[in-house]
Amino acid sequence: MKFIIMCGGEYKQWETPRHLTEIKGETIIARTIRLLRENRVEDISISSNNPVFEQFGVPILKHQNDYVAYEYNKCESYWCDGFYPTFEPTCYLFGDVVFSENAIKTIVDTWTENIEFFASAPPFNKNYSKKWAEPFALKVVDTDRFWRGIKMCKTLADYGFFAREPIMWELWQVLEGTPLNQIDYTNYTVINDWTCDIDEPGDIRKLERFIK
Repeated sequence: MKFIIMCGGEYKQWETPRHLTEIKGETIIARTIRLLRENRVEDISISSNNPVFEQFGVPILKHQNDYVAYEYNKCESYWCDGFYPTFEPTCYLFGDVVFSENAIKTIVDTWTENIEFFASAPPFNKNYSKKWAEPFALKVVDTDRFWRGIKMCKTLADYGFFAREPIMWELWQVLEGTPLNQIDYTNYTVINDWTCDIDEPGDIRKLERFIK
């Protein structure tokens, strides 16, 4: 299985892509790559059109991806366009997530012959830094179903069926066939430790205390 770390988008409030933020002297991307390798993963790539990610010694997957940072209900193209187009079994990991060792192990070891989603869910761990659930990764074996789901998600958005610009939660609702605009916290693999993404530089300070 391919493991692709998604590092697309533009983050104008950051001096460098937030995926390159350091935590305990190691960038988020370097940490994710190291933890994957410690779990016997060899096929690791970074999906980005930014040459700054070439420093990590893994393949850089460039593709036509017009996704950029968006304001609420406004963006230049759908967030779904950020997935690197491949029909190989692939695990997509979000590049701005600081993963715990156990989270990466869970993602690597979880078997699926279809599609599996990994995210936090309430009730949250006391060490979790957000007040809402966050997505972390998506493991895709049934690639035909996955790309059909993305096409359907974008079509539904074109017709105004979503309350906001569709992101991972909306895509998962389409893939699972659950009611739109409602999150079912029971139909995916829950990772409830301190694993979380960063939205602003101050988030790093909240996470550093958990890293040895």
